Amino acid sequence: VQLQASGGGLVQAGGSLRLSCAVSGSIFSINAMGWYRQAPGKQRELVASITSGGSTNYADSVKGRFTISRDNAKNTVHLQMNSLKPEDTAVYYCNAGQVQRNWYSASRDYWGQGTQVTVSS
Repeated sequence: VQLQASGGGLVQAGGSLRLSCAVSGSIFSINAMGWYRQAPGKQRELVASITSGGSTNYADSVKGRFTISRDNAKNTVHLQMNSLKPEDTAVYYCNAGQVQRNWYSASRDYWGQGTQVTVSS
């Protein structure tokens, strides 16, 4: 199972970016998918997550600005980031939670390689 993230880059404050993450490999089911971020000198934190049923959860700092979406058929997750602020600068990591490769296998989490988002003031 591999996660390939894309869409990071450099943007001015107030701008927008859209992150995408595609999960490939032999997959039976994925429970939650989400995005985390880690700024220099800080711990990794949850940005947003979405369950297979479409329930979403957002960090307070991004509510109203970021939107997470998911395509279960394609095993992809997206993060639309609007009204970006310099404090959003971080490496963003895609996460696939409780992934089962077969109906009888135990589940585990997988992480993508990270994509840099830099917001200039």
